[in-house]
Amino acid sequence: MPAPQPAHYFRRLGVWDAAMIVIGGVIGAGIFRTPATVAQLTSSGTEVIVLWTLGGLLTLAGVLCYAELGARRPQAGGTYVYLREAFGQLPAFLFGWTMALINYPGSVAAVATTFADYACRAAGLSAEWVKPVAVGAISFIVTVNLFGIRAGAWVQNTFTVLKLGAVALLIVVGLFLARGHLGLAFAADPTHDVPVGTIVGALLPALFAYGGFHYLNDLAGEVREPQRTLPRALGLGMVSVVICYVLVNVAYMAGLGHAGLAASTAPAADLMRRVFGESGATIIAVGIACSTFGYCSIAIAGGARVLQVMSADGMFFRPIARIEPRTGAPQFALVALGGWAIVLILSGSFNALLNYTTVGEWLSHAFGIATIFWYRKKLTSEPSPYLVPGYPWLPLVFTTTVLCVIAATAIDTPGDAGMSLVIIALGVPVYYLWRRRSAVTRR
Repeated sequence: MPAPQPAHYFRRLGVWDAAMIVIGGVIGAGIFRTPATVAQLTSSGTEVIVLWTLGGLLTLAGVLCYAELGARRPQAGGTYVYLREAFGQLPAFLFGWTMALINYPGSVAAVATTFADYACRAAGLSAEWVKPVAVGAISFIVTVNLFGIRAGAWVQNTFTVLKLGAVALLIVVGLFLARGHLGLAFAADPTHDVPVGTIVGALLPALFAYGGFHYLNDLAGEVREPQRTLPRALGLGMVSVVICYVLVNVAYMAGLGHAGLAASTAPAADLMRRVFGESGATIIAVGIACSTFGYCSIAIAGGARVLQVMSADGMFFRPIARIEPRTGAPQFALVALGGWAIVLILSGSFNALLNYTTVGEWLSHAFGIATIFWYRKKLTSEPSPYLVPGYPWLPLVFTTTVLCVIAATAIDTPGDAGMSLVIIALGVPVYYLWRRRSAVTRR
């Protein structure tokens, strides 16, 4: 009898599904909170809008680069695969160590807790319900994804449409509040006179809010006609996000002013409260809950694929590499990632992990996009169906700018940046120990 074929992923995602993954992976909780942080580090509304526009353009440059990488290697694993091919197994493992084992579950834990917080507020539940609701949300998402990418995509598409509705509501309300004096929103704020170096560092929180565009590449093994679909979906999704983010910040500035935005701890709720009172704050709480829930669905699905590919390479527990033949889902990887995120929720340690791995996340983007230079030089015999425009300048501008922002952040907050580098460095001995374990297992 013929030998059984190994299970593999099913290509079931079209352009609409893929674009929704890009939008849903980027828009989480950041745009509802981070603008206040950016305002605190700037001197005027004009600087705020410029920073969000620059962050969007920079991320678009990165997305165009990821479109070429995805077209070249349309398979699950994304950045892990690019780093493995271009720079070797160790850099790829360090990416997986930092992202799939720490950043992904840490971000899922943090955003699931944010979802639970807003959901409990909207439902009138006490704070004691936050952790149980967060755990329940992750458990539900993992369960749905066990049935395959189509089931997960249905949930993700629904909540992405709902989160876009919440963003549109903020934009309409903010511009309504302007009522002809929008220019005042861009005036200088005498209460915030900050040095240039701090303004440059303010780009990092904006970039953090733009992060998440890489999740589609993690799921590239399940995209139909990936050489065509990936570039279209990445471009369409990211352009939509940039437009939304810039307009939301204009709405914040129009409704709250620069000083009000800088002083706010919940700008979306404050903006809605000015028009609709407490009912407005409740409405946007529901919108933020939908946004954060949708992000968790995408992060769990994408992170599980990275774990599965790492395991298939012998760089993690072998059962995690299994793909369920009937559904095409990496079920053990999904359960492992969701379970670890639940542990982080119950321990309350996810905020520190996120602070420590933000620098590592953007380092991985910089080095991931740098692999384009390797592909262009070494694989001239394998022409890509999509080429990033403006090569080599676009990937060079992205990597250089990201590294400069990371350097400015390291100077401003050396503790978090240093811990990020320590976490990455700790992966080196783990890598060699795992290689030795894998060698012994094969004997």
